[in-house]
Amino acid sequence: MKGVHFFGAFLLLALATSFASAYDPSPLQDFCVAINDTKNGVFVNGKFCKDPKLVIADDFFLSGFDKPGDTSDPVGSKVTPAFVDQLLGLNTLGVSLARIDFAPYGGLNPPHTHPRGTEILVVLEGTLYVGFISSNQDGNRLFTKVLNKGDIFVFPIGMIHFQLNIGETPAVAFAGLSSQNPGTITIATSVFGSKPPINPDVLTKAFMLDKDVVKDLQSRFWTNN
Repeated sequence: MKGVHFFGAFLLLALATSFASAYDPSPLQDFCVAINDTKNGVFVNGKFCKDPKLVIADDFFLSGFDKPGDTSDPVGSKVTPAFVDQLLGLNTLGVSLARIDFAPYGGLNPPHTHPRGTEILVVLEGTLYVGFISSNQDGNRLFTKVLNKGDIFVFPIGMIHFQLNIGETPAVAFAGLSSQNPGTITIATSVFGSKPPINPDVLTKAFMLDKDVVKDLQSRFWTNN
């Protein structure tokens, strides 16, 4: 009888293990709506694969990361991505890279989130004040650190985070991300610069602001870094 119970427990454990490993792949784009007519189906979760016999070294190569980005925009920073759109060889590999340049005296990579990737940041030049905010369930705790040349900081997947140059000279950082297409949602741009605009009543109540202030914010020119 004991052997029967042991076998039953073993079977349940085996089934649980198989269910745990049989999960859907993580999304690699904002959405991928199913379609029954394959004539109009042109996207997959990721990108179509090139015939392996036609792959060349240049498929895995990208140059230009030695060149500073233009930081003359209103926030004073420039993100140069090496995602799958720029480096096709990244397809299915689950990693990507970005160079971030910061203007002196307050260049900012504004609060944003990567819905599909954890970010690890290394400072090459300058001094950055960085941080991320945990989820509502964790009490929206703020984790911050001042980073100098050679320092590394990790931003967990999905967490709102930012980087601010607090030095008197330009700063440069490289960020590795755990997705070929991590996605970026810049909070201010998404909320106040959405197309079409969010009903001002929603933002007035959510941010506890005067409606005229909300309308003014929505009328401004918002850019994605």
